[in-house]
Amino acid sequence: MQHYPSKLLEAAVNEFSRLPGVGRKTALRLVLHLLRMPSQEVERFGNSFIKLRNEIQYCKICFNISESETCSICRDPQRDPGLVMVVEDIRDVMAVENTSQYKGLYHILGGILNPMDGIGPAQLNIQGLVQRLETGLVREVIMALSTTMEGDTTVFYLFKKLKPFEVNITTIARGVAIGGELEYADEVTLGRSILNRTPYENALAK
Repeated sequence: MQHYPSKLLEAAVNEFSRLPGVGRKTALRLVLHLLRMPSQEVERFGNSFIKLRNEIQYCKICFNISESETCSICRDPQRDPGLVMVVEDIRDVMAVENTSQYKGLYHILGGILNPMDGIGPAQLNIQGLVQRLETGLVREVIMALSTTMEGDTTVFYLFKKLKPFEVNITTIARGVAIGGELEYADEVTLGRSILNRTPYENALAK
């Protein structure tokens, strides 16, 4: 068991090690680095997270991270409101935006179906998507979830849920590797997969 010369140091290491992918050795290295920084920089570092946590909001339309009730993408008059891409989280929005190949809107589910982890339809932003389709403004829903078993299961569930609406349901082309996630796909491959999207029913027939 690691012994620390200070309870304050140990407490800081404990907090850092709670972050995903950060072990105790890495946490100790980060804390020691912060100790070497000027106090003003450390204060600015800490305040940025406090400000983020207290002031960040989630867009009431697409559930994207925002600093106001609606995000900058949903407010943009140059975006096509009839085109909605369904993604898992904010990282996927960032990946797609980096391609500069998509000019529609998004809908962030906040996860994918995974009964083993206790994630069912009630834990996802599915009802918000249904409500957007009820407005009659959406003509196409693009499924852009990870091509994993959980991602495919989620797409199939959404397809059944949205089928009663008069909208085209498409899926991005399989240029993204099976088992891969959007955030790790290179921009050219991801951009091409969006442009070459296909009707979801075609995918079911294969």
